[in-house]
Amino acid sequence: MWTCPECGRTFKKQNQSHYCGKAPETVEDYILAQPEAAQQHLRAIRNAVHEVLPDVEERISWSMPAFWKKHNIIQFAGFKNHASLYPGPEAVREFSERLTGYRTSKGTIQFPYSSPVPSDLIADIARWCYETGEEHP
Repeated sequence: MWTCPECGRTFKKQNQSHYCGKAPETVEDYILAQPEAAQQHLRAIRNAVHEVLPDVEERISWSMPAFWKKHNIIQFAGFKNHASLYPGPEAVREFSERLTGYRTSKGTIQFPYSSPVPSDLIADIARWCYETGEEHP
């Protein structure tokens, strides 16, 4: 177990990435609280979702940006070396052939900051999540 010296929260992993302090109130607050290298990727993800789903509502859920329209459609977050997209396990399975160059786990896709943001892929995933109508964590 590891305890963050800044916020006092306890985690299983040593130096677990997390958000210290008060949760952001808006998606823009969340993005501005991230390192500058992460901000470009996070804005690109945000823009890709809005390109295909212009009427969705932005929210902060679980201290992360989320897109809503009657349910949680998709979420994203910034980490030390990558941005993660949380479309849910069904989406990861559905897009598995297009995700071969990215690290994935159950319901999560990692986009490293060292590579360009695949905006078309993110837009397609967001559209699929919205059209399936299932709530994605």
